[in-house]
Formats: sequence, C-alpha cells, structure tokens
Amino acid sequence: MSDEQDTLSEFVEATATKFGVPGVAVGVWVDGREVYGFHGVTSVENPLPVDQDTLFVLGSVTKPFTATALMRLVAEGRVELDKPVRRYVPELVLPDERAAAEITVLQLLNHTAGLDWRMSVDTGEGDDALAAYVAKMSESELIAPPGARASYSQVGYNLAGRIIEMVTGLTYEQAIASLLFEPLGLSHTSFATNDVITRRFAVGHNVGEDATPAVARQWKDSRGNNPGGGCASSVTDMLRWARFHLGDGRAQDGAQVLPAEVLQQMQVQTVELRGSTLGDAFGICWFLRDVDGVRTVGHGGSANGQFAELLIVPERNFAVVSLSNAGPDGGLAFNQAAVRWALEHYLGVVDRDPEPLPYDEEQAGEVVGSYANDMMALTIATDGAGLTIACGIKPEIRAAADTELPPDLPPADLGLLPGDADEYIVTGGGLKGQRGFFTRDENGVITGVDLAGRLFNRVPMASK
Repeated sequence: MSDEQDTLSEFVEATATKFGVPGVAVGVWVDGREVYGFHGVTSVENPLPVDQDTLFVLGSVTKPFTATALMRLVAEGRVELDKPVRRYVPELVLPDERAAAEITVLQLLNHTAGLDWRMSVDTGEGDDALAAYVAKMSESELIAPPGARASYSQVGYNLAGRIIEMVTGLTYEQAIASLLFEPLGLSHTSFATNDVITRRFAVGHNVGEDATPAVARQWKDSRGNNPGGGCASSVTDMLRWARFHLGDGRAQDGAQVLPAEVLQQMQVQTVELRGSTLGDAFGICWFLRDVDGVRTVGHGGSANGQFAELLIVPERNFAVVSLSNAGPDGGLAFNQAAVRWALEHYLGVVDRDPEPLPYDEEQAGEVVGSYANDMMALTIATDGAGLTIACGIKPEIRAAADTELPPDLPPADLGLLPGDADEYIVTGGGLKGQRGFFTRDENGVITGVDLAGRLFNRVPMASK
C-alpha cells in the first residue's frame, strides 16, 4: 500500500471511529489516479468488511442520474427543457391547475417548480409505482408559484422520472440502466433489492440514547421515490460516475454517451441559492459552490441510517466520494469531514464555516418558534443564552408509518450570521455547518425557514 493510500486509510479509520460509524468507504480521483479508504463493516448484526464493491444506498445522490438521463433525452431531441411537463406527462394534476399547466422540465431539474419537498405516500413496488405516485400529486400543495423560488423537492424528481418513463416507454429503472448504467459500465449500481441482496451491501444504522448503533429495518424508500433517492452503488462506481461528469461525455470504452457541451451545461448556474451550505446556486440538478476560491459541483444524499456525498472540482480534475452507514448524525458528520479533509489534503482548498454573531435576545425572539412542511417539523428555541434547532419527522407521519423511520435529530446549537440576509448556521450536532435563512412577509414578520434547501413554514402559535 502506498503512503498516500495509508494516509487516507488512517484518516478514514480514525474519523469513522470518532463518529461511531460502523462502516465507511471513501474514494478520491486525483492526478489521474484513484485512492481509496475503507473502514468497518456492512452491518453490526451480520458483519462483512466494507470494500470497494460494497453497495450503499445513495439517497438523493440518485438525482444526478435522473437529471443526466433526462439530459440525454434532451440531447437526442426527445425532450425540451423549456416545455411544460404536461407535454410528456399529460395526466399531471395538481391542486393548482395553472401551475400544473405551466411547470417546465427545467423547473423540475433545478427545483424551481414550487413543489413541496416530499409526499408521505407508498405506491407499492409494481411497474406502475411512479404513475400512481404522480396521480397522488393531485393532493400535494405547492409552496410557491412555478419559477418563483428554488426549494429542494423530492416530488419534482419523482415526476421527472415519470417523464423518462413516458418518453422511453420503459420503466424508470430500465431506462436509467439503458441510458446510463450499461454504457458507462456501472456494474455495481442498481435500484432492485433482489439484485442488491446477491452482492455485498451496507445496511443503515441508527444510534440510540445508549450510543449503540442498531440496524435500520427499512433498507430503502419505496419504488415511487426511486428517481429522487432509490439507487444503491459502490464507491468505485461512484468515482467512475464522477469521472464521466469531469470528462467529455464519453464512457471509458470511448463510446459517446452525451455531448460534452450537455455535461458542461449541467454545471452552469440556472438559479441562485440563498444562505445554503449545499451551494451558491443550482445548475441542472447539481449544487454549485465556490470553496476557497475554487468552483465545486456536487450532491449529497441521506437514507435510513445511510449517507452519501459526491463532490467534483472540474478545474482540478478532482472528485471525492464518501459513503457511510450510521444515523441520525454520525454518518453525515463523517462524510462532511472526509470531503473537507480530501479538499485540503489533495488540493490545499480549505472549506471554512462562517462565524455566527453573539447571542442577541431581540433577534432570538424573532426566530424562536415551530416550523413545518409536509413531512418534517423544526423547533427553534432559546434558553436565554443561545439558540437551538431540533429537526424531526412529524408525530402523525411517524405514527402512520408501516415501517421504521429514521430517528429525530436532537437539538443542536444555532447562531445567526452577520448582515441583513436573515441567515443562520448550525454550530453543533449532526447538522453542524448547515446554513439556511429565514423568510419574512411584506410586514417584516418571519414566516418560514429554509434548512438543507427545504422550506418549513412557520406554525402559528395556538391561542390560549
């Protein structure tokens, strides 16, 4: 093993141990070569060593596959980005008919369609799962008019998957395999549980109050959520995928899968993001962010006790992938640390968090309260000396679920940032480093908060 491999492996082992993560895999593409680090096991109950071919659930790192497949259809002239979604999915119905008629394909891909984050529905595992999911969208409220603002939406990406089905005549999973997995040689990437269980794969873990990781019993989300978060892959396949997006649109065997200009188009800003750790802007799917003067392109993902992070630095021909299998916060913290370490160690690029302001009682009084979206609830509280933020699944959603859901995140310290943009940063816990902002109405009253690109509307206080 080379000194470079040793250095990465030592970092991975020490950091995974620090955060209590049972199993991790990290891959780096730098100076034309691959470097890997692994630690731990696939499961605390049925342990196998994590290796370069171990499959992890990618969560939302699936979204770039969906977007890239759609862009291949765009390049072939079968889809147009500026056309209404209804051209391809005529059965689309939303509570707002005007919005249903106006939403474009691009607005799905850059999260400006005004659709909510998620829907709490399970439409089964049949080939009609996506069609049934889209039918349920008639009950999903919009958070904004199409094009009015960027707000991260799983719903939008699942609808994008339905476009792929309608245009190709294949199931979403068959289409992604044909358009991307097969030509790119991604042989350790799959949506099908029956395929994954014949290989070495990681299960999620959630850490309880006794700090012991327990296996998460729901391995992945339902099939209707596949376009937004249902893929499983290995660190080697993810590095191959990253190299494709760093390249000229050719597979490693020389086959032209996409025109180079289409890949580059995906990395060009389409809408600015405000106060987000995830990025300064959206391209087409990708989060775009300047880190220490260097432009990065990336996406993160979370599943039940599993986390994934992919970051690409086009101008340096560099990529890093980090996969981990512990929640509610250990895996997320590990991935952030691994990506930051790789940027600094290999490129000399330092990713620093901004410093929050000292606690101010008047400012705190404005933001304290409860906030919610369709699935999740946030509570911002104060003890008179500082602010905290707690995030969790709504009790009624948890009570109605047929399967185990990820645990809630415990309260973590939060600080407000300088300036007049109403931005904040989480300074502790599993969300450490996450930034967001508060939204005000025309009277200056705070009406919502954005966290991880998702809008949470303020919940009115119950009258006494």
